[in-house]
Amino acid sequence: MLNKIIVYFKNFDWALFLPVFLLLCFSLAEIYSVSLGRGGSDLFNFKKQSIFIILGLGLLFIFSFFDYRSLRSLSILLYFFGLISLILVLIYGVTIRGTKGWFHFFGLGLQPVEFIKIFLIIFLARYFSSISLKGEPIKHIVISGIGTFIFFILVLAQPDFGSALILFFVWLAMIIMAGFNKKYLAVILLIILVLGAFSWLFYFKPYQKERLLTFLNPSFEPLSQGYNVAQAIIAVGSGGLWGRGIGFGSQSQLKFLPESQNDFIFGVISEELGFLGVILVFLFFGIFFYRLLVNIKKINNDFGIFFILGVMSLIFIEMFINIGMNIGVLPVIGISLPFLSYGGSAMLANLIMVGIVENIIIKSKLNY
Repeated sequence: MLNKIIVYFKNFDWALFLPVFLLLCFSLAEIYSVSLGRGGSDLFNFKKQSIFIILGLGLLFIFSFFDYRSLRSLSILLYFFGLISLILVLIYGVTIRGTKGWFHFFGLGLQPVEFIKIFLIIFLARYFSSISLKGEPIKHIVISGIGTFIFFILVLAQPDFGSALILFFVWLAMIIMAGFNKKYLAVILLIILVLGAFSWLFYFKPYQKERLLTFLNPSFEPLSQGYNVAQAIIAVGSGGLWGRGIGFGSQSQLKFLPESQNDFIFGVISEELGFLGVILVFLFFGIFFYRLLVNIKKINNDFGIFFILGVMSLIFIEMFINIGMNIGVLPVIGISLPFLSYGGSAMLANLIMVGIVENIIIKSKLNY
């Protein structure tokens, strides 16, 4: 047993783990800073985030030893488990900021949609790894699309438009990377435009329309929907080269920046750690994605390849949207920044995915 553990740790991709660990350190530093600004002498949120990170790191190493190939056979079971959890949260869930998307256990909130993202990636990875893309491509797009659409609708019913959109983008990214003909992608984009127009006319609530109008015109309603974006842009721009220092950011410390530990933590990092801090964040994410791409080339298991592609798509999309929100180039849709934003469910889910990726890498090395 001891020899097996030693072999596993020798094949563990520490170059992939290190940037994730450093991003977690950034997360704790900035959430500590935000907690100080909120007058939290007990640093409650900082302590909670610390616990979730420690627990998440434990799960990362546990899943790095867990044989990922069993996830393939469990994919349908996990899909239906996710389906049931989304139905139950609509019935018994707790509403926070207008979204009925949390279960509460012993005072702690659990957001199922964060784990649904993993289940969807497993479902799509299994499906795309078990088919031939040359035969009946429309059928494969429709089946994978229906599987995604069911999750999409249930998350939208909470309503959590941001998370629902992430599920759709993950499916679209995996469709693209699976190698389907571009003409099918053009049809998908056309359908998206039609559904977007329909949603604007008949589905979107006034506040969602205001967010999109704010995206097109940041000066739109500067004291309501445009306020968050304006304050985030000020925070990003005021850090300069070196930043104001941890605990000295005026936007976060004086509470000008709403949701500073969640949606707008990138603004806090930019203000307090400056341009150099932002460069480090991009560097850590860059190394993370680079290591994923390097390892994909060495894996001879299609399910493992598609899973890593799904994880890479999810983390990149969430990072891209969150940073875009903070600098005013994308609408504010409530997407957290992976490994950095406050939130236990997202942190646990992201670190579990890294653990599964590590196991895929380890197995590929041992079987090579």
